[in-house]
Amino acid sequence: MWVAFAFGSAFFAGVTSILAKCGIRKTDSTVATAIRTVIVLAFSWLMVLVVGSQDQIGSIGGRTLLFLILSGLATGASWLCYFRALQLGDINKVVPIDKSSTVLTILMAFIFLHEEVSLAKAVGVVMIAAGTFLMIEKKDIKSEQTKGKNWFIYAVGSAVFASLTSILGKVGISGLESNLGTAIRTGVVLIMAWVMVFAAGKQHAVRKIPKMELLFICLSGLATGASWLCYYKALQDGLASVVVPIDKLSILVTIGFSYIVFHERQSKKASVGLASVVAGTMIMLLP
Repeated sequence: MWVAFAFGSAFFAGVTSILAKCGIRKTDSTVATAIRTVIVLAFSWLMVLVVGSQDQIGSIGGRTLLFLILSGLATGASWLCYFRALQLGDINKVVPIDKSSTVLTILMAFIFLHEEVSLAKAVGVVMIAAGTFLMIEKKDIKSEQTKGKNWFIYAVGSAVFASLTSILGKVGISGLESNLGTAIRTGVVLIMAWVMVFAAGKQHAVRKIPKMELLFICLSGLATGASWLCYYKALQDGLASVVVPIDKLSILVTIGFSYIVFHERQSKKASVGLASVVAGTMIMLLP
């Protein structure tokens, strides 16, 4: 059953990127992240009340709470980097780099969580890494950096922090109902996001957000909430080294919609890379 939740997470995560891109054309990405997090937080706590896990709050241990907070901070950093990268670069360039966090997550799961790395997983890691490399156009990176649009740096930061999120989250929700764990983590992300908004003096920009962009920002928050709930339920019941690769299949949803909505095309080299990433992900699901 946890595999189904993992695929659900992938779908909603893919939709999130498209909706978010539509909501940050004129709106500052940090402000948009802070607003989205409000929606995700409300969604998360609604699910806590639905399943009735709020009674577990008083029994949360110090270690579990610590890792949930650390996971929330890593998530906040990943989000801020990711949506800044989306604002500066094309979706089909940013997403592959962000999804490369799969490789780092598997290595960290092996080192810290002692999850076994089978031959299939090892082959999958190599294929994902190779595919990601093929999908990154070096000329585009140099061109954008020349223009002062360092989306590549933000995309890499997003991948690193996303890896930390998965590992810390896995430890944090051990023995804790997944919806409650998600809600607590989201609260940390919310605080972090709004601290960043006020620290940068961007709080007044909230009133100037175009209505259509605000709508897309809120919809992306709902999609994120659905993705998170599926993801952490799968992570709680399954292996992090399997759940994470499935979740990364959201790249298919994202790139498909980026072609339809933004008319972003893939080069032949990038298409081969995408095929390698997907094939590597599917191989990792083998026993």
